[in-house]
Amino acid sequence: MRNALLLVLMVAVIQTAPAQQRFMVKRGEIVSPAYEGWWPNEERGGYTLFFGYMNSNWEQQFDIPVGPDNYFSHVGAGELDDLTRDGFDMATADMGQPTHFYPRRNPFLFTIDVPGDFGTGEIVWTLRSQGQTNRAYGSLKPDYRIDPQVISTEVGGAFGSLDGALRGNIPPELEVRGDNFRRAVVGEPISLTVYARDPDNLPARANRPIPATAEQIYRPPASIVVMSGPGLRFSWTVYRGEAANVSFDPAQFKTYTDSRAWANSPWSPPYIIPPVPQDNLWQTTATFSEPGEYILRGIASDGSLFTYQNLTVTVME
Repeated sequence: MRNALLLVLMVAVIQTAPAQQRFMVKRGEIVSPAYEGWWPNEERGGYTLFFGYMNSNWEQQFDIPVGPDNYFSHVGAGELDDLTRDGFDMATADMGQPTHFYPRRNPFLFTIDVPGDFGTGEIVWTLRSQGQTNRAYGSLKPDYRIDPQVISTEVGGAFGSLDGALRGNIPPELEVRGDNFRRAVVGEPISLTVYARDPDNLPARANRPIPATAEQIYRPPASIVVMSGPGLRFSWTVYRGEAANVSFDPAQFKTYTDSRAWANSPWSPPYIIPPVPQDNLWQTTATFSEPGEYILRGIASDGSLFTYQNLTVTVME
């Protein structure tokens, strides 16, 4: 009887083993919206809801304009639980979400403010990709309440630290110098100057030891959430518009959790956080290969919290 039981267990392990395997899928998977949580908005009253997304691909990117495939709805609880129900209304569709979707996890990417009497309502983000519909349901349910330390933990900030002091962390100060709306000509670079500062130097700047061997560089992550080092850094991304049409000089590090070795991402080994430039001024140029309207997003991070500022560029031939 005992041998028969062991045989059954061995068969069960063999049958379930393939389900435990993890593959690096480059293309063909979906992008899913994510509701990250909420906290009280102490400055303006009401509450702030945080959203992001997960692109299950490691390389494929998506451009999904605001419309029937990328929209928000303000509804009562449960009204859009049925994924076949269409909740598109152009009046509420655009709540500042991205239209360009980079690979992998992009958490806490943007926020939506709701009033103090929001109650049991829901802010629902509908996103369609690869023929599939997915939704993220923003609500004020108590289980979704977050604080700065939760954000830091979710992004692997400060090497995954659980230090309670991070609950009082202050996000970086960020100012894009010049107009927020600009014009450009295809092929001619425009200058971008950014001031960024970490007012509390929390978490304190530090770099992980530089891997000395290939085994150390290509070692799989030791935690569920990929870790990132603390310290002020800044990068430009393309928030709306085709990212393939935009080149930055110098090249910008990735702001999504690409954990592959040498991926130019704070989550990838052996990444070293660059020193803060003189006077806390980051100088960059952006060049566009195709006309259109683009929204560039500047992201200042201390490794745990982020501050964003958008810049709209109209590009002509």
